[in-house]
Amino acid sequence: MNSIEVKNLTKKFGNFTSVDNISFNVKQAEIFGFLGANGAGKSTTIKMLCGILEPTLGDAIVEGQSVAKNPDRVKQNIGYMSQRFSLYNDLAVGENLDFFGGVYGLSNQKLNERKKWVLKIANLEGKENLLTGSLPGGIKQRLALGAAVIHQPGIVFLDEPTSGVDPISRRNFWELINELSSEGTTVFVTTHYLEEAEFCNNIIFIDDGKLIAEGNPKTLKTKYLDKPILEVECSSVIEALVILEKSPFVDETSIFGNNIHIIVNEKYVEEKQITALLEKQNNITVKKISKIVPTLEDVFIHLLEMDKKK
Repeated sequence: MNSIEVKNLTKKFGNFTSVDNISFNVKQAEIFGFLGANGAGKSTTIKMLCGILEPTLGDAIVEGQSVAKNPDRVKQNIGYMSQRFSLYNDLAVGENLDFFGGVYGLSNQKLNERKKWVLKIANLEGKENLLTGSLPGGIKQRLALGAAVIHQPGIVFLDEPTSGVDPISRRNFWELINELSSEGTTVFVTTHYLEEAEFCNNIIFIDDGKLIAEGNPKTLKTKYLDKPILEVECSSVIEALVILEKSPFVDETSIFGNNIHIIVNEKYVEEKQITALLEKQNNITVKKISKIVPTLEDVFIHLLEMDKKK
């Protein structure tokens, strides 16, 4: 069963097409990753699916409601958390929860029950009077997610929810996302931390408003990258990158932390080709060369390069 069915969805702003005739489905209770570079069309798509922006063409059925015909009904059936935390910093924790619960029609016993649940997942039990703006980022993040699902929606949209949050808080946040999914909530998430996308059941990549790939993390790595990937650890990384990308045995290059990832072609035979090129010809010290399993970041960069060449 699908929670979301997107059919030829398009959004234009004047002569500019932000989202270009996209179609896909999201299954109930899955964690669905929607990934792309800044300006790719992610946030515009989410705003249409949430009933905030009217589509120029096409439609999407979200929890049984049409975003084109019944956007207000869609808004009632979903939860939404933006990357900037949709909380009021000058209100106390309890006041924020009362406000969001009221917006979604909760009152009396039901509101109190859900408030207790949110306070528990945010580690704020007994701290309802704390000013929201005084909370650490990770705690505020969990509180914002709790406020977004206080009414127990069937689906929650998370637009880069972990932006600017430390790694430990991000890990804890994803544990909470997994809990929501296991309880039947569909989670539609965008993130620019591609290692987080490994937690998604299914992923779509979008670029320039068009869908360029879809699959689970394992499928994406095996389907779209069929050539060997090497990680090169060396001195003078930027200089080495420029040299390698001009090499006849290298198809693609990218920086990965302090190292370089290269996709090699049939002209590559052995490591000596790299060491000869960098050390003997250019006096760059090669510390280590390893064949690696591709990451989603490798896949993403590869797909963007392929899309540019079309």
